[in-house]
Amino acid sequence: MPTASLSFTVRIAHSREDLLAACQVRSASYGHHVPEWGTALMQPDALDVSPATAVFVCWDKQTGQPVGTARVQINSDGPLLIESSVEIPESMRSDARAEITRLAVAPGRCDPLIKLALMKASYLYCIANQVRWMVIGARSPALVRQYRRLGFDNLRDDGAPVPLTYAGHIDHWVLSFDVRAAERRWHEANHPLYAFMVGTVHPDIRLFEPAFAAMASGRQEALAA
Repeated sequence: MPTASLSFTVRIAHSREDLLAACQVRSASYGHHVPEWGTALMQPDALDVSPATAVFVCWDKQTGQPVGTARVQINSDGPLLIESSVEIPESMRSDARAEITRLAVAPGRCDPLIKLALMKASYLYCIANQVRWMVIGARSPALVRQYRRLGFDNLRDDGAPVPLTYAGHIDHWVLSFDVRAAERRWHEANHPLYAFMVGTVHPDIRLFEPAFAAMASGRQEALAA
């Protein structure tokens, strides 16, 4: 399998400094669109330090600055955030699920691989944790199109947007992604992203470094310190 380098690394936050770096990107990115969110997202929240959550941070290799972030919450410790706003279909309720939130790229960063690498990190993390479904909320038709290109489908039969209580009650389209079937579907469709998502090793996506094992056993205490 070929190997490719990126201009940044992707790692799981394992310290408060890492979380603050993620918040820096969140605040700048979301605040660019909704100014009041800029202040609200400057500090980590309770979900960031949950044992059921992983926060990914992209670090620019040249500058050492954070340039992207995403958060994945698994429903191992309780319902997903999004489940307070939308009902999960019966067919998914017995499966392990994860929600991607706080997906952000630093303003001015035009590298499309940042967001794609965060999606690959989320996908690999879900595979490693035996998650069947990923769920995500998209606040614009443009984002819906991006997620559809990856293989996300409407969660709701009617495809209508719903206001998310944890996102300022702003309407979002809610989409789901079958993690188990993804590789087969990408391959059968000769999907243009198959090579990146499955057919290439990216050593810069570093999800399972030694810090991950330490984080898994004492993550909440370390991040809250």
